[in-house]
Amino acid sequence: MPSFSRAALVSVCLLSLLSLMGCHAGPDPYARQAQLQSRRLWQQNQALAMQKQNAERQAAQMAAELQSANNRLANLDSERAQLHERYASLLSQQQNPLSSDMTRRFEELSRKYPEFDFDPATGVSKFHNDVLFASGSSELKPSAQNLLQEFSSLMNRDDARRFNILVVGHTDDQPIKKTATAAQHPTNWHLSTNRANSVVLALSRHGLKESRMGAAGYSMHQPVAPNADDATRQRNRRVEIFILAPEANIAAWDPNTSLN
Repeated sequence: MPSFSRAALVSVCLLSLLSLMGCHAGPDPYARQAQLQSRRLWQQNQALAMQKQNAERQAAQMAAELQSANNRLANLDSERAQLHERYASLLSQQQNPLSSDMTRRFEELSRKYPEFDFDPATGVSKFHNDVLFASGSSELKPSAQNLLQEFSSLMNRDDARRFNILVVGHTDDQPIKKTATAAQHPTNWHLSTNRANSVVLALSRHGLKESRMGAAGYSMHQPVAPNADDATRQRNRRVEIFILAPEANIAAWDPNTSLN
């Protein structure tokens, strides 16, 4: 029987033991891959959780902004309803506050300018848009300036200085279609109020005190004729001027303001 040294015998035993235990000299590649995969899944989970939190915050912010916008619309609707009620009351109760001499002068003005109507019973003046504005525009025609200047001169007479006026714009039922027009007047609401503002500013330039004036627009919602054809629509496109007695209170207008 061959003889072995103690060191050789120990080496043989160790190798046999390692072989039996299935030990490897380096790290297990499968375990390392599992660790990397687990880490990637954890990172993805963290990113998704962050995205969910951001989405929830954005949704809450959008809901708050939507509620705020709805509240503003509700307030505007309420104010519009109140203004409409006052306007309707003004239409039904308006009586001509002018003296007989002033009434006569306004009737002469309406005969001089056929597109300018004056109602001697109510004192309401109506400008047909054709005489004031081009189609779809809120810029006054140069030819309208003489009429507005004469109107201002009448309102600045001593026997008319105590009266206020309310300028109201109206349109027909046709939506804004032309791109160039829509850029300045997106809706008939914009067009009607912008036209009323243009008249107020023109009267101011012709010497009428701004503290005596107010402006409003009613879009297509106050027609004087059915919007059946071009002729009736033309009647609905108009600017009205109400001459108000000093004690008249319209749209929360303090009647004492212009008396100071």
